[in-house]
Amino acid sequence: MSTSKVTLSVNQKQHQLDIDPATPVLWALRDALGMTGTKFGCGQALCGACTVHLNGQAIRSCITPVSSVSGQALTTIEALENDPVGKVVQDAWVKHDVAQCGYCQSGQIMSATALLKSNKKPTDADIDAAMSGNICRCGTYQRIRAAIHDAAAHLA
Repeated sequence: MSTSKVTLSVNQKQHQLDIDPATPVLWALRDALGMTGTKFGCGQALCGACTVHLNGQAIRSCITPVSSVSGQALTTIEALENDPVGKVVQDAWVKHDVAQCGYCQSGQIMSATALLKSNKKPTDADIDAAMSGNICRCGTYQRIRAAIHDAAAHLA
């Protein structure tokens, strides 16, 4: 395995890593930086547990190599309490008792936050489309939708 220096900007902090450039962002976050809020689910970008923001857009960190994000702004679930939209979404999640097992929730919240930053008044169809790639094995989809509508109302 060959390594090289990669600069990651995570939650507004710069990190210099000596890492294989093909390493997925997920593993750089979890293993190299000790940020375990982003979860490993399927490893194939199908479940959404690994969702983070890259320059404000929701991406799947399990398939995104660190070399492709060097110098760009990554945001993880750890930073959302300091983000006005993210905090409103987290509060709505608690209010609507969305989490059951909780494993998928960081990815769900990251996707919901990205949605509300781009669409302040999403319809059910907008929510379903934005969240369709996030799987919840506990089936809390109705609560997720209610929490997103609640968060949107608080942001209006």
